Amino acid sequence: MTFEVAAEAYDRYMGRHSAQLSPQLARFAEIRAGRRVLDVGCGPGALTAELVRQLGTSDVAAVDPSEAFVAAARDRFPGVDVRHAPAERLPFDDAVFDRALAQLVVHFMTDPVAGLAEMQRVTVSGGTVAASVWDHAGERTPIATFWRAARELDPACNDESQLAGAHEGHLAELLAAAGLTSVRETTLTSSVRFASFDDWWEPFTLGVGPAGTYAALLDAPAREALRACCRQLLPTAPFAVDSVAWAARGTA
Repeated sequence: MTFEVAAEAYDRYMGRHSAQLSPQLARFAEIRAGRRVLDVGCGPGALTAELVRQLGTSDVAAVDPSEAFVAAARDRFPGVDVRHAPAERLPFDDAVFDRALAQLVVHFMTDPVAGLAEMQRVTVSGGTVAASVWDHAGERTPIATFWRAARELDPACNDESQLAGAHEGHLAELLAAAGLTSVRETTLTSSVRFASFDDWWEPFTLGVGPAGTYAALLDAPAREALRACCRQLLPTAPFAVDSVAWAARGTA
């Protein structure tokens, strides 16, 4: 599984959905002018864009473990301090941010508790650490239909339902385990309209994330069978995909 892909591939695959979550997560984290904020696992910058819109570039910093995404974020947001690093080893001193946010990232942290603890470390006492993750266990995500079709054809496939934070309450548990207090969980939503089935299917062919990797490893007949099954499960185009993400915040 990889996120070492072109920023435009991620934009096509998940960006349309995550861009809708960004203002909701910022509001939940109580972003205000004058507060310094870190975007952990920024990717090509869906959340970074929202933070810059609200705060300007000087009060926003970002990190990501993908060199391709770091390069894209630096290009898209001149003036933002964008660094190449994983969540578990943030390259910042203690207590330098008022808020630390992670959008759709905890799923893919090597050690989620350690990553969230690092976010707490770089946040001032009394500041806020907040994160969001898709409700994969509830099958309320932009890629739920893809994995439903994959399981029909290959019951042994590893979908994303067991990823960190993927079921109700788990993200809050992870924040508490990392040492955050006054933890609260809520939901965020997105709704993306697709003009055609191919508009929906094409991003899965770009090799992004677990689903893209799964599709890329199939031989041509198996990939076509998966495509056909997805088409059967989806409504007639045009259609909308409504999704839900869990969000949790805690006090550092």
